[in-house]
Amino acid sequence: MEESKFESEIKFPEQHEFGRKELDIAEIEMPGLMGIREEFGPKQVLKGAKISGSLHMTIQTGALIETLHALGAELRWASCNIYSTQDHAAAAIVKKQTSKVFAWKGETLEEYWNCTNKMLTWPDYPGPDILVDDGGDATLLIHEGVKAEHHFAKTGELPDPSKFDNLEFQQVMRIIKEGLQGGLTQKWTKMAANLKGVSEETTTGVHRLNQMSAKGELLVKCINVNDCVTKSKFDNVYGCRHSLPDGIMRATDVMIAGKQVVILGYGDVGKGCAAAMKACGARVVVTECDPICALQACMEGFDVKRLESVVSTADIFVTSTGNKGIIMAHHMAQMKNNAIVGNIGHFDNEIDMAGLEAYPGISRTEIKAQVDRYVFPDGHGVIILAQGRLLNLGCATGHPSFVMSCSFANQALAQIDLWENRDTNKYENGKVYKLPKELDEKVARLHLPALNAELTELSQEQADYIDVKVEGPFKHEEYRY
Repeated sequence: MEESKFESEIKFPEQHEFGRKELDIAEIEMPGLMGIREEFGPKQVLKGAKISGSLHMTIQTGALIETLHALGAELRWASCNIYSTQDHAAAAIVKKQTSKVFAWKGETLEEYWNCTNKMLTWPDYPGPDILVDDGGDATLLIHEGVKAEHHFAKTGELPDPSKFDNLEFQQVMRIIKEGLQGGLTQKWTKMAANLKGVSEETTTGVHRLNQMSAKGELLVKCINVNDCVTKSKFDNVYGCRHSLPDGIMRATDVMIAGKQVVILGYGDVGKGCAAAMKACGARVVVTECDPICALQACMEGFDVKRLESVVSTADIFVTSTGNKGIIMAHHMAQMKNNAIVGNIGHFDNEIDMAGLEAYPGISRTEIKAQVDRYVFPDGHGVIILAQGRLLNLGCATGHPSFVMSCSFANQALAQIDLWENRDTNKYENGKVYKLPKELDEKVARLHLPALNAELTELSQEQADYIDVKVEGPFKHEEYRY
């Protein structure tokens, strides 16, 4: 792995020119981030802020990094997925020295958690002032580190990674154990105390934060970026609508039209996925546990079935629930030959990869990077995309720049808000907040000129009639878009 003088670890530094060309194109497609640079850059609103980021190291993330840098921040970055890094994007960022980067496509789990640790570790400083997180891995490492340090101080006992079945959590415990053995007995405690806030990108990450907050375990103040309308309804719906078929077709070249496609989960992500497959001519089936989402799927013309009813007939299966244990090894054993199985929901536990690997008599053939065929003892096989991780990032390039501009404009505004209010009482440790609707509408406004959209202006009488301000916000907090 290439270690540059600019304290980074990337794989192909020579790809920096390619990365810069794509970044230049992406910036034109990201009016939200460019608008934030134009408005806040001269003010250097993030000057002095040390920001760590655990978020897919893509071209679009590169535009976010360089926006935060343009606002005055110093950055360290790692990817939140072992397959999602675009190496040319990482090379471009390191070449320009806008952030330290510790990421490459195809990391092992050990390498991934080592990179996460390096991203969080600031030489001669307790740790990041603010954290951009995607899925909660970095937040988890900090909190587990604090717990282990407190336990070590009381008992002298080191964490034992072998006590845990989860392979990822074993790596978390390894990182913490190695730190304690090296004499870093207060590293995570000092880091948590220094951290001014976290802005979380994803549904699952926010769910984790809310659980920790409810239990009184959350040590920091957090902003829920995921539930901004211009994130959840754009990234999750429109982004997935674009990148799911892109990932499937790049991975397999399969004809989607006419195929039976099962979308497991009909939340925002599932809605985008189902719409995409329908537009490709597929016969779409949805699985759901939520009666409201199930009824929505029915009203859009989709069959709603249990997985068991279609497991032996469907051609393509896509998990999009944000839950765990959705497609198990015994389900895949019943699928037709060469059924395609992929995930676009939560990181890597929607599809039972451990059970598939351990299935008696199973054999695996790598077709190409992130595309594997697993053959069962009876001779039939299933094609697994991105080893059960996010197929749109593992097998393609993720969401397009325009929709990520919506998401990342929210991230940038959240980082600004956390930094500007680091010494105020606006946010409390242990609580999770949403950005105000004014900022949500601001993000939308930043993108409309690029689409030649014209907003109608309310008269004062009209605004009074629906109890809003002429300039907005135009919906009350309880409104569901």
